[in-house]
Amino acid sequence: MGTQSINVVLSRSLDLVPAAPDEQRRWFAVFTRSHHEKRVAQYYAERNIEHLLPVSRVMRQWSHYRKVTLELPLFPNYLFAHISRRERTRAMEVPGALSLVGQNSVPAPLPDAEIESLRESLKLRNVAPHPYLVVGARVRINKGLLAGREGILLRHKNSCRVVLTLSLIMRSFAVEVDAADVDYIA
Repeated sequence: MGTQSINVVLSRSLDLVPAAPDEQRRWFAVFTRSHHEKRVAQYYAERNIEHLLPVSRVMRQWSHYRKVTLELPLFPNYLFAHISRRERTRAMEVPGALSLVGQNSVPAPLPDAEIESLRESLKLRNVAPHPYLVVGARVRINKGLLAGREGILLRHKNSCRVVLTLSLIMRSFAVEVDAADVDYIA
């Protein structure tokens, strides 16, 4: 009788213990071979590894006025994997995956807020790759899905674009916003 109550208490107390840091899933940038982003994403899907491959639609004109819409990776040579420390090896065994991005050979997780702003941006129109920028007017978006996100303001023809940055991989992307939806940061 005493053994049963001890087992119940132990199993309940183990349920309350938070997951060890090694078991917590975080977002990591995966550096891939050139032009292998979609193939690595396919391997991840087959292995049930949660991933994100942001793409942008680009209209290209081929010979004889034939227009084609292509889905190209938003960040060439990169995709993102939501993995724990123990799953890193399994994620890197995939053909075409070269390394996890980090500093001093130590993989560094991306902030969840950056991945979430990237996902929300993909729902908007006209998401396009943009060169990584360091200088420029910093702005904060004050309305819509990206409210609270900070970026760099650009003008593109008659619209405003905000360039949001994933600093770990030194890549940026531009998203169109209304000029009234941004505030300058001092």
